[in-house]
Amino acid sequence: MTNRLAQSQSLYLRKHAENPIDWWYWCDEALETARRENKPIFLSIGYSSCHWCTVMEGEAFSDRAIAQYMNANFIPIKVDREERPDLDSIYMTAVQMMTGQGGWPLNVFLSPEDLVPFYGGTYYPLTPNYGRPGFLQVLQAIRRYYDTEKTKVQSLKEELLSFLHEASVIPTDGSASIQSNDLLQQGIEANTGVLIGGGHGASFPMMPHAELALRGIRFNFASRYDAKQVCTQRGLDLALGGIYDHVAGGFHRYTVDANWTVPHFEKMLYDNGQIVEYLASLWSAGICEPAFERAIAGTVQWLKREMTAPEGYFYAAQDADSFTEPSAAEPEEGAFYVWSYGELEQLLSREELAELQQHFTVTPSGNFESNNVLQRRDSGKLSDTLEAALAKLFANRYGSEKLDETFPPARNNQEAKTKNWLGRIPPVTDTKMIVAWNSLMISGLASAYAVFGHQEYLELAVKASTFILDNQWVDGRFHRINYELTPAVLAQSEDYALFIKALLDLHWAKGRNPSAISTPQSFWLEKAVQVQEEFDEFLWSVDLGGYYNTASDAARDLIVRERSYMDNATPSANGVAIANLVRLALLADDIHCLERAEQALKAFSGIMERSPQACPGLFAALDWYRHHTLIRTTSNQITLLISQYLPTSILVWETNLPPEVVGLVCQGLSCLEPAHTFEQLQEQIKQVGSCLY
Repeated sequence: MTNRLAQSQSLYLRKHAENPIDWWYWCDEALETARRENKPIFLSIGYSSCHWCTVMEGEAFSDRAIAQYMNANFIPIKVDREERPDLDSIYMTAVQMMTGQGGWPLNVFLSPEDLVPFYGGTYYPLTPNYGRPGFLQVLQAIRRYYDTEKTKVQSLKEELLSFLHEASVIPTDGSASIQSNDLLQQGIEANTGVLIGGGHGASFPMMPHAELALRGIRFNFASRYDAKQVCTQRGLDLALGGIYDHVAGGFHRYTVDANWTVPHFEKMLYDNGQIVEYLASLWSAGICEPAFERAIAGTVQWLKREMTAPEGYFYAAQDADSFTEPSAAEPEEGAFYVWSYGELEQLLSREELAELQQHFTVTPSGNFESNNVLQRRDSGKLSDTLEAALAKLFANRYGSEKLDETFPPARNNQEAKTKNWLGRIPPVTDTKMIVAWNSLMISGLASAYAVFGHQEYLELAVKASTFILDNQWVDGRFHRINYELTPAVLAQSEDYALFIKALLDLHWAKGRNPSAISTPQSFWLEKAVQVQEEFDEFLWSVDLGGYYNTASDAARDLIVRERSYMDNATPSANGVAIANLVRLALLADDIHCLERAEQALKAFSGIMERSPQACPGLFAALDWYRHHTLIRTTSNQITLLISQYLPTSILVWETNLPPEVVGLVCQGLSCLEPAHTFEQLQEQIKQVGSCLY
């Protein structure tokens, strides 16, 4: 028997539809029921490709004794964090304050009258395990605490709410100046250091930090770190490590070890978009490792084959777990991606296996539960023998040798187990369209096209952007999600900011070859300006500066209204938004955009000074603000410049330059003397872009 979630459009919510728990989704009726019955709310937040979310669904949430107690004593509500990142952010902050850590599934207990949390945690096992109590014990203790310790509950709630309000205001003491050389240098150096890490923990891509560190290679300030070496190593870790699927393309979410060997196997669209953009930026900066180009090409093949809807948008994610056979009761982590040594011996020739062992981490004992995760040992171009070996592994996995052949998604566990797959049973794909994540991939594709010139990169980006423009506005309002051609959930700040960036990146990339597609270059800028106007109207904070996460008319059920500035797996909305404002100021000749960017940077300057490692995106925006450069030049020079690493430059095709002038470089309110040769133009660009003034 199913519960309310059976009719949900969210794959994550539907995965809980057969739980005996009487789940609600987040809605006014659920909140009112909690108030009327005076029951605390059990709020559980996760996402479809989350491994421990899946484990808890199969264990604690499927247990009838737990369900009986839950249904009698709480109002249980399930939220897909990918639909409501605003709710997730608020309650994650609260749980981190209470416990010192966070993660998913995020399980938090709320007081029904005001939705303020009073207890929370992450994964709870069915029975005592991992040093944690069993979930039924937790529920009983929480309900007893709620009923008998009213004063303590109220005191804790007041303390938490006060903390959340203070965090949302982000006070600045005015000591940090956005005009200071020291502030930008401090931010670049601190975030470069983050990439070095060390120890024995997990390894995450951390693309916002890597992107800022790469900007630092332009500057000659004294530093403890060699920024170019650090950024190159991050690229090699990604392109060579087990985090990359060397057989079929695409990057996994992270590795569980510091050596970049064994991944947590889910593939998220947002990681892949950022990594493609970063590797393309490394190449444009002159760091041209063959492994970078191969990883980009392979990821685009994976995107086309497995993650692109017929309508042109990109799917959200693929699970870490998959079934080894149709009769299996539960999926296994990584089963789709790894090989035993015996399988490799059976599939490959002796010569191919020997060369694979020479260049990849392949051993008889394996490196992941007696299986082998492929990790490269060197970054050179792969030999024909190795490519042939990897092609055989691809054919074994997919049942086809055609890398570009469309591979239909398994949309749920039932499809995964019942379809007649020619190769292995694939992991489930979450086929919803998320604007912010699609935008990250559009930007990655646009950057890769600008650098490498492959037409299909641009075409994929244009199709996805066109889908969003044509389908995500309802009654004049931008929407975040699309389920099977049905838009849902009002857009949040990251959707606006990242889509505007994607449109501006397409405007930039189109300059490589104005005739590459029929859409005129000006189209993307015009659309960016229109989306920015809506963004400003509904999410700009007039009093504080910066952008709220949620529009004013969609925030009635939020206990605080946040303005995100921290970069996590995805860039912070405000960092991206401020950089967009600077770009729009130059492209649209709108001084008000620059003034708004300045106001926002001042609003966040205190947190930038106190916690630079938390907000690399704000420092990237500060770099744009301090070094924004307008280059007016001819179409021929634009074609030559566009594939270069120019992180704070805008290229404008100027038709009225004197015949003897090839370009004019302007920064701030002044311009350099006209450049008469391409070499002089390049030197001027380097001069203004690398000067901390």
